[in-house]
Amino acid sequence: MDLLAPRRLTRTVRVGDVGIGSAEPVRVQSMITEDTCDVDACVRAVARLVDVGCEIVRVTVPTMAAARATAEIKASLARENISVPIVADVHHQGSPIAVEVARVVDKVRINPGLFVYRKPQGRSVDYSPAEVREELDEIEKNLLPVLTACKETGAAMRVGVNHGSLSERLMVMYGDTPEGMAHSALEYLRICEAHDYRDIVVSLKASRVPIMMAANRLFAEMADAEGLRMPLHLGVTEAGDGQYARVKSSIGIGSLLAAGLGDTIRVSLTEDPVEEIPVCFEILQGLGLRKTTVEYIACPSCGRTQFDLPTVLSEVRAATQHLVGLDIAVMGCIVNGPGEMADADYGYVGKGGGSIALYRGREVVKQGIPQDQGVAELLSLLRQDGVWRDPDQDADTSLATSSRNASAAG
Repeated sequence: MDLLAPRRLTRTVRVGDVGIGSAEPVRVQSMITEDTCDVDACVRAVARLVDVGCEIVRVTVPTMAAARATAEIKASLARENISVPIVADVHHQGSPIAVEVARVVDKVRINPGLFVYRKPQGRSVDYSPAEVREELDEIEKNLLPVLTACKETGAAMRVGVNHGSLSERLMVMYGDTPEGMAHSALEYLRICEAHDYRDIVVSLKASRVPIMMAANRLFAEMADAEGLRMPLHLGVTEAGDGQYARVKSSIGIGSLLAAGLGDTIRVSLTEDPVEEIPVCFEILQGLGLRKTTVEYIACPSCGRTQFDLPTVLSEVRAATQHLVGLDIAVMGCIVNGPGEMADADYGYVGKGGGSIALYRGREVVKQGIPQDQGVAELLSLLRQDGVWRDPDQDADTSLATSSRNASAAG
């Protein structure tokens, strides 16, 4: 039984060899922080992300020199047999740069609030229909060469709206609101639709979780009503660092995924981008959307616990963490353990008298095992059942590989 909301149906957008959309797994991506013109440093940074399972990598392209360097980065990655889609992040007055970089990258990201930039005038008077039309015409004029270039090369596009960079016109019309964010994205999608270009992923990001969530929900409702079923890229922008940033991102991204929204995610941390990838996979694993690690089920421990549960859990994890795909439970006592770990593939449960019991699913396999032999007996059971493999056979079952091969949920 699928306990999550049905996944929002979208088209599939190809970004290099990676598909984004409701028929695909939820994809994981990040962004390098190196100067794009330092090609060697960028290649090393991309390689590090790929090694930990990142499926799409973004680089900033603020200048024409950076656009040319991006072509060198792509070429260097190819020479080193590093295969990963590269996204170019284009900002102010981005049409010429976007056209240039669309010839070499797999996806171009533009920000509607900055793509055709007009310096804010502090205006508060409503825009007339003629003024709105004038701005939309200018957007279309600047966007059309980019669409043409993307069509010619097969590049995708991300229309990436940020709450903090809405245009003055939309701020006047809708205020600093999720509605303004949704309309900002829709204006660009309608232009793309009019020119028969639909290889688009949309993001609506904010540093405040409620705004980010509301914007994505509203956009999905409005876009679907117009038949614009583009995939969604989820993220809480400028989340910061440490535990709070991880919790904040997990709330925003996880809540939307549970509601059936979202096709690719990035956790934005003010840390080494490599640290973002485990958080992404843990969000997906926690929701049951992708299986990229061993799932450990463990009780919080209490006075009934029959052994040093944190130590045993650590020992079990150290011995089995390479067995991606398994669910393993470590429970402190027989009172609630068997029932609460019923969904696990294997269970390690404390009993009285300094012994433990091993379970295969709901079935007791062996009882009366001395605690100091418990982990060894668990590994023996895994070998007996044919699910064990030595850690040095892990090349094809690492986090990176398993993430690429994981199937979509729903």
